[in-house]
Amino acid sequence: MANTYTQINIHAVFAVQGRRSFLKENFRYDLFKYISGILNNNKQFSLAVNGFVDHVHIFFELHPTTSVSDILRVVKTNSSKWINENHFINSKFNWQEGYGAFSYSRSQRNRVIEYIKNQDKHHSVTSFKKEYLDLLEKFKIKFDDHYVFEFYE
Repeated sequence: MANTYTQINIHAVFAVQGRRSFLKENFRYDLFKYISGILNNNKQFSLAVNGFVDHVHIFFELHPTTSVSDILRVVKTNSSKWINENHFINSKFNWQEGYGAFSYSRSQRNRVIEYIKNQDKHHSVTSFKKEYLDLLEKFKIKFDDHYVFEFYE
């Protein structure tokens, strides 16, 4: 076959180092737009970016020449640099190491987009820890509780 055709829909979740509530409303939505731009500028197709005070959800079509780990490294590196250069918090900002990444079919895209768009509402009743553990269990991903929610100081 002469051409490559793919549709790989990835929902990735990553947290602020130490699960601190650093993503305040005064810059959070600009951060999400910035992350969407990073995705698009790196040959990904951003479908939804949102989150809450301590974590971010991104949903995008993965370009076939890019690995999930490579694009998440670029997103996390560039977005943390942007936060630090703009002095949005009083200390050095970092994302926690690691992430969760989950694939969805085309038929599930609208549901995932709506879920990500409604993070404020969702987290008024559900903790990030419960949300993340539910995703790991839904996708039958084995994990060690000790390492999933370790804190960095």
